[in-house]
Amino acid sequence: MISPEPTESCCIAGANGPLTQAEAEAAAARFKALADPMRLRLLSHIAAAECSDVCVCTLTEPLGITQPTVSHHMKKLVEAGLVTREQRGRMAHYSIVPEAFAQIRDIVDVRGLRFV
Repeated sequence: MISPEPTESCCIAGANGPLTQAEAEAAAARFKALADPMRLRLLSHIAAAECSDVCVCTLTEPLGITQPTVSHHMKKLVEAGLVTREQRGRMAHYSIVPEAFAQIRDIVDVRGLRFV
């Protein structure tokens, strides 16, 4: 059997290499948290605030959900390291963790592989 002519490589490996066990576990927790449509909607509202934090009180009405439901989902996002929570009086304020999304982008970008 004659092998076909070699063609350009389908991808060029990046510098990041394979995930470690700890990186894989952290990423899996983040992807699990992101697998819920309501959590994605909550994140999109927080991300839309750009660099500002978002009060939990502003998330219930536009999403049509109750404050306990928001709190439940936000707790999962905080535990996954995707957002931070700061208590101000009776209200919680949330902010995106840019480093977490950089890691997700890196993984989704196939750990630095560039397809040709």
